[in-house]
Amino acid sequence: MVHRPFRIGLTGSIGMGKSTVAQVFARAGVPAFDADAEVHRLQGPGGKLLGAIEARFPGTTGPQGVDRQKLGALVLGKPMELRALERIVHPAVHAARRAFLRRTGAHRMVLLDIPLLFETGGERQMDLVLVVSAPGFVQRRRVMRRPGMTLTRFHRLRDAQLPDRAKRARADRVISTAHPKWRTRADVVRLLACLRRFLVR
Repeated sequence: MVHRPFRIGLTGSIGMGKSTVAQVFARAGVPAFDADAEVHRLQGPGGKLLGAIEARFPGTTGPQGVDRQKLGALVLGKPMELRALERIVHPAVHAARRAFLRRTGAHRMVLLDIPLLFETGGERQMDLVLVVSAPGFVQRRRVMRRPGMTLTRFHRLRDAQLPDRAKRARADRVISTAHPKWRTRADVVRLLACLRRFLVR
């Protein structure tokens, strides 16, 4: 089934370069839904999920919203706790995504940037699924540059997601970010040109 607008699902494991790909779509004027940004909004100062998160995970929220370090320590590597958090967060993100699709109904195509696309079954609602990928050593190098990151935390974040090889196997198109950014951007520009030709048929 092809939706209107044409839905492009963008996903990839942590540190794979998804933001670089999403920027190309944004510069081309394609409306984008950023699931991570929505989670930050819902969990930030005054966010609508703070009460539910504090009730389930006491001491993890404050005036600035969720303390991600504290919350991460409680859920990463603990499947039952992680599922409890997902039951709070995922419905709210899904509602925001539905609202986005209603607002952008007149556009030819939209991008849905969802890190846990496969993990939540969201790929079934997409017309095309793009997986951003890079070798493991590149992924680790990128993630370890982030402030406050430790090797243990990186492993827990990575292991909470579907393995990269499984995502690549289920993709409609894999976008490699192992090479310089200019080359990745050029690959995405070519893909966008092909999609636009397809959608005007």
